Amino acid sequence: MKVLLTGANGYIGRRLKQHLLTQEGVELRFFVRNKKSLSKEMVEKHEVVEGDAFDTEALKKALEGIDAAYYLIHSLNNKNYKELDKLAAENFIQTATACGVKRVIYLGGLGVKNSDTSEHLLSRLETGEILSSSHTTQTIWLRAGVIIGSGSASFEIMRNLVEKLPLLITPKWVQTYAQPIAVDDVIKYLIASLSLEYDKNLTVDIGCEKMRYKDMMLEAAKALGLKRWLLPVPFMSITLSSYWLNLFTPVPFRVAKALIEGLKSEVTMQNNNAAEFYPQIKPISYTESVKRAVEQIEQNQVISRWSDADGAIWDKSHANQINDAIFVDRQEVDISAYEKEKLFKVITSIGGKNGWFGYDFLWEIRGVIDKALGGVGLSRGRRDECDLRLGECLDFWRVEDIQKNERLLLFAQMKIPGSAWLEFKIIDNKLVQSAYFYPKGIWGRIYWYSLVPLHYFIFKNMIESILKNAEKDA
Repeated sequence: MKVLLTGANGYIGRRLKQHLLTQEGVELRFFVRNKKSLSKEMVEKHEVVEGDAFDTEALKKALEGIDAAYYLIHSLNNKNYKELDKLAAENFIQTATACGVKRVIYLGGLGVKNSDTSEHLLSRLETGEILSSSHTTQTIWLRAGVIIGSGSASFEIMRNLVEKLPLLITPKWVQTYAQPIAVDDVIKYLIASLSLEYDKNLTVDIGCEKMRYKDMMLEAAKALGLKRWLLPVPFMSITLSSYWLNLFTPVPFRVAKALIEGLKSEVTMQNNNAAEFYPQIKPISYTESVKRAVEQIEQNQVISRWSDADGAIWDKSHANQINDAIFVDRQEVDISAYEKEKLFKVITSIGGKNGWFGYDFLWEIRGVIDKALGGVGLSRGRRDECDLRLGECLDFWRVEDIQKNERLLLFAQMKIPGSAWLEFKIIDNKLVQSAYFYPKGIWGRIYWYSLVPLHYFIFKNMIESILKNAEKDA
């Protein structure tokens, strides 16, 4: 069976990819924006097609000869995501039908259309309807509500709130019912859908027990060994709640608002097709899914994170834009007395709980300012304390390029009047550390010049601290 996987770098896509690679009789093809976002091994062993769902020629190349395709595409990070999602789904199903694809497997969200349905949920529902519109290509539409797992947006929001706030002042939506599901169970349904013996369109609602968001938060606190109290108040609007989430959790304001708007509607199962067509899958309880997520975090075994979706939109043009930077702060040191492998290991340990090699309080202040402006701040942290991979998010940066023992390039995702990069390069016996900035208008120039005094201390100290840390590891 030839299978196409879209969204291979996203939260679900990364986990699904691992399982598909172990499936006998499955020949896997990837559809990604940039080949470099996949490991060298993946590119060498599997077919990879570059493009996106708005490029019909690339779609045709990706879907040609495919038996089943996973549709894990969304545009939530864009302001006009609803229109983009609709266009992407139309392009995909039309091309899949023309190419003779037998089955499309789509993971959408639970919910029903009514006057209270959020724009985000409506977009997910419309995507499923569009993908199910073909008369010759079958669509299996899996609908999940709150996905619980290490690194999932839902779990990260709850974990951050209960860890940081002993008393949780919450809006009235905490009384809304939902049916959560463990990310491991979602993967099971996705895998089982490949070999499902059914030839008509099928909508399958998946989840475990029905419960209120209030109970989910209290159960999460209990799993973390914390005692927490909730105080629902009637005056917290969607916008105010979104700022609240943005301030205390890793999600940026736009994502927080989309999630909050969706929480005012019940997301519960509307059919029993999961039990009828997938009797072999018994979803674990919410409590067990939380315990597994906590365990994976404690053991540093987080396979993917919600922010991987942001990394998945990695644009190769950024790597070239660095040459257009107007302002540069460059530091160089001799490293002839150091082992390059150990030095690079120190460099790639930057960020998250490991800090930024000094003046961490200044980075934290910048993170708070970014949060106040609706940005991501520092709260995304690192997926793994020791490992970095191309395209993933690191605090308010994204890994733009990583070449072992040679180069680490970070692209700034903070709210700034321009574009910025932070680069570390090992060239012969030198370590070259460069901060690049391409300003946008007069405010961009004012921004850079106002920070020049701080840059002197921060970046000079950073490169010196990298060498000191390398000496400790020696």
